Amino acid sequence: MKKLLVMIIAVALSVFSACGQIMDGDNMINSYTQISQEEAKAVMLRDDEHIIVDVRRQEEYDAGHIPGAILIPNESIGTEPPQELPDLDQIILIYCRSGNRSNQAAQKLFDMGYTNIYEIGGINDWTGEIVTEDSMRTQDIAEALSPTATLVIEASGHTFYASFENSSSADALKQKLSSGEIELELHDYGSFEKVGSLPWDLPRNDEQVTTVPGDVILYQGNQITIYYDKNTWAFTRLVKINNTTKEELLEVLGYGNVKVKLSIEWSE
Repeated sequence: MKKLLVMIIAVALSVFSACGQIMDGDNMINSYTQISQEEAKAVMLRDDEHIIVDVRRQEEYDAGHIPGAILIPNESIGTEPPQELPDLDQIILIYCRSGNRSNQAAQKLFDMGYTNIYEIGGINDWTGEIVTEDSMRTQDIAEALSPTATLVIEASGHTFYASFENSSSADALKQKLSSGEIELELHDYGSFEKVGSLPWDLPRNDEQVTTVPGDVILYQGNQITIYYDKNTWAFTRLVKINNTTKEELLEVLGYGNVKVKLSIEWSE
């Protein structure tokens, strides 16, 4: 019965706009579908076991989200189906802030084998109900809906995404990278980090820190280090690589010198 219902909804949705679809030589759809938010509202009224997925970050979700939506940040979606989405045939409605991250997430889920992915744009354009915490102030909501910066770290054909700390050091790094990406050569130091020289000095906010895998640290104002193990010293935290482990970092960064590209990505 569930499969039949999914098929009926899929046929009904086929009349919607589908600018996210791509047709191959045999006229088979090999991408997700984009629908308008008015069309999405109609789907949300149906009892078809659909699921709404918010792919923003936790703080954005907490500030205000579509009722019933679950949070699966785009940065956390890799190549394996998320545990929150066990049914590859379930109707999935995806949104973010303005449509950029939801397009990325929709494509990744489609590539994993999900068959009913519908991207509905951004909450910025949503005219329906938004759920917020009773204690959330208007200013907090506005800040959470504003663009946020992510540090993109590329090495050995792999891309890591890292969240900035709240400090003048992190803000200065954002400002520098806003002018363009940089490429650094990192080398091993000890048995717990990769370190390389920055092309400029950044303000220091040193404090006693015990690192964990994924910490990206400013050392002496002009050295950047990526930690894959523990070390305790007076450092300035810059960013934290999201959802990674020591093993994953070592697999990508390896042993010996490695070239790393740093850039900024702003949420849309």
